[in-house]
Amino acid sequence: MLKLSAINARIAGTPILRDVNLEIKPGSLVGLVGRNGAGKTTLMRTVMGLLKPDSGTIMIEGRDMTGLAPHFRALSKVGYMPEDRQLVPTLTVEENILIPAWANKLPEAESRLAWVYELMPEVEAFADRKALQLSGGQQKLVALARAMMSGSRLLLLDEPFEGVAPALSQRLVSVLHTLKDEGLSVLLSESDYSHSADLVTQVYTIERGAVSAPKHVRGKVA
Repeated sequence: MLKLSAINARIAGTPILRDVNLEIKPGSLVGLVGRNGAGKTTLMRTVMGLLKPDSGTIMIEGRDMTGLAPHFRALSKVGYMPEDRQLVPTLTVEENILIPAWANKLPEAESRLAWVYELMPEVEAFADRKALQLSGGQQKLVALARAMMSGSRLLLLDEPFEGVAPALSQRLVSVLHTLKDEGLSVLLSESDYSHSADLVTQVYTIERGAVSAPKHVRGKVA
């Protein structure tokens, strides 16, 4: 589903990612664990085409996406949930969720929205509210819902549990269990995998921009 080979990337001339190799098989949920500043967000932004790597290749379902613009990810059914949510505060929840469909003219937008609401009925309950009226945890749910609009094959979730109350963290875990059962591939970053230990089949560790070989979790087979 996703394969990174020898990815190097820098920001403002400073090397951040160093010869990163990472692979996600179809239908697997993989963790990316590292402390703040280790390079997790940079790695995800690079995969999404928001940062161009200096070298290496990004393959999504066997297609070389390295030099392609970000919108090609949405067309390839890849969704991204950034750590800071990046909702448009003056738009309603539903309008925020529909942004990827509008920007990329996704033909299945109506059915995708219905699927999102079926999976997360609490989001539908506040669909008409402005994003700025939501709590941080509610905004995380909306950011996940927005990523799911285009991400019907692969989801990249950057620190989805950060700053979220325990009850909403459990709700996020429940939603991710369902996505996993439905066969989506997911790359999920955390400072540790305390929240996702029962979800992930493999964990990559990133430190100073270098990614270690993956470890299986609790004897699961990826």
